[in-house]
Amino acid sequence: MSRGVENLRAVRLVASGRVQGVGFRWQARQQARALGIDGWVKNRGDGRVEMVAQGERTAVGRFIAWARSGPGYGYVEHLEVTDEPVRGMTGFDVR
Repeated sequence: MSRGVENLRAVRLVASGRVQGVGFRWQARQQARALGIDGWVKNRGDGRVEMVAQGERTAVGRFIAWARSGPGYGYVEHLEVTDEPVRGMTGFDVR
C-alpha cells in the first residue's frame, strides 16, 4: 500500500515528568513499531525524553496519545508537540 505524503505527519515530542529510568524509550520503540512509526527517542540531559515520530496521520495521533501517559512506572507531567517536516526516516531507534 502506497503512503502519499499528504497522509504523513511528523512531530517532535518532548516529555517531562518521571520519564527517565522507567523504560520510556524502550516502550516508545515498541509502540512505534506496533503503529508503523519511523523516528527515534532519546534521553535529554535535562531529564526529559525527546522523540521524533513520523508515519500515517492516524498512527502518529495514537503515538502522541500513548506518549501523553507514558510507561506504567513513570508519568508524564507535560508533553510538548511540535510539527516537523516529513523526512525519509526508516525504523525507530533508541538513542
